[in-house]
Amino acid sequence: MTDTKRWLTIAAVFFLGLTLLAQAQAPEGKAQRGPGTSVRPGAKGPRVPPGVKVERDIEYVPGGGKSRSLDLYLPEKAEGKLPLIVWIHGGAWMGGDKGGCPAARLVPRGYIAASINYRLSQEAVFPAQIYDCKAAIRWLRAHAEKYNIDPDRIGVWGSSAGGHLVALLGTSGGAKDLEGDEGNLTVSSRVQAVCDWFGPTDFMKIGNFPSTLKHFAPDSPESKLLGVPVLENKDKAARANPITYITKDAPPFLIMHGDKDMTVPINQSELLYGALKKAGVDATFETVPGGGHGFGGPEIDRKVESFFDRLLKNKK
Repeated sequence: MTDTKRWLTIAAVFFLGLTLLAQAQAPEGKAQRGPGTSVRPGAKGPRVPPGVKVERDIEYVPGGGKSRSLDLYLPEKAEGKLPLIVWIHGGAWMGGDKGGCPAARLVPRGYIAASINYRLSQEAVFPAQIYDCKAAIRWLRAHAEKYNIDPDRIGVWGSSAGGHLVALLGTSGGAKDLEGDEGNLTVSSRVQAVCDWFGPTDFMKIGNFPSTLKHFAPDSPESKLLGVPVLENKDKAARANPITYITKDAPPFLIMHGDKDMTVPINQSELLYGALKKAGVDATFETVPGGGHGFGGPEIDRKVESFFDRLLKNKK
């Protein structure tokens, strides 16, 4: 090895180490995870706020195991029924875990929070993921009395692939073919508020992912989710699109997207917002200047809190 090659190798290792260190130290909501990142094995939970207790790994489908389980964040002391916020993680439908739950910080503000796992695309293809999300909502509503949850005040919040799933939960409340056939089927899976962070909403118009992760490629995250190449199966792609199901009965939406997102183009949120407004749905679209595929900060936190307070606590 020449001296030049040796120094280039040392520099590459050094910068790789810095990158990994930065990712490990990134606050919740700011890490720039790649589309295929998997953190489910051994994933760590968020810092639990004082006065909050956690019940972990509750199966919301009998025998569902880790893939169909949820964590509940409950106030140690509470009076009366409380609104619930359900966090749904991202990870290109191929990775991620319920261990990270930014909604947990809202529990001291008078909420209950839940964070759910769902089957990833290597375990089962769509519509398994929305079946699972709806089963989790039904389980939580069915057990509302036990956990002091107000079953009429349930909000959902998710990022990236999780943003896609919360948007689909919001728009498909009346779509019986997306309910699945497991768990508390007599209970409603409808939600009352949706906070969608940079989720895909129309697979046929999403454009290309960077580098070799092309949206329309047979090995793209969307194609793996559907189990077939996107362009060859437009009907299956349409079935997975939240935009497909929009009616005037959809719950209010808060949509947030960074204008520098190189993973999910901002047009996905623009399309969803336009379709919701056209249908007469209460929808707010917030562009995050300079935001990539992940963002955070006090101003972002306040907007999310204000949205859920308005919808689930009737606060102006």
